[in-house]
Amino acid sequence: MPEGLPITPELTIPLGEITLRVSRSSGPGGQHANVTASRVEASFDVLASPSLSDAQRERVLARVGPRVVAVAQDERSQARNRELALARLSERLAGALAVRKRRRPTRPTAASRERRLQAKRREAQRKRERRPPED
Repeated sequence: MPEGLPITPELTIPLGEITLRVSRSSGPGGQHANVTASRVEASFDVLASPSLSDAQRERVLARVGPRVVAVAQDERSQARNRELALARLSERLAGALAVRKRRRPTRPTAASRERRLQAKRREAQRKRERRPPED
């Protein structure tokens, strides 16, 4: 793994800003999992990071909070779980940094309005037919 974790083409976070913790896994491995620390938790402190600009920091804080965490315990190997945890952390940060496209309001089409009115007429007819007969 290089010296940094690539998030976007413009942003790479140094591995020194990411905290890695290992513990015993509940995943695959049988008895092997009971004696090895193969579960990896990667966490990133958004507030303490000098790598993020103010705008990026605000966006991440608003979407995922002050601490971004990714856990991997899928594999028997601690090294492979470390790679998976860092990849998941990268995906989570990239998703939080993505600028959402603004929705342009649209009007219902004539056909959709007609379908809605037809459905209302059918429902009204069904309820009229359920009424008791008038004497």
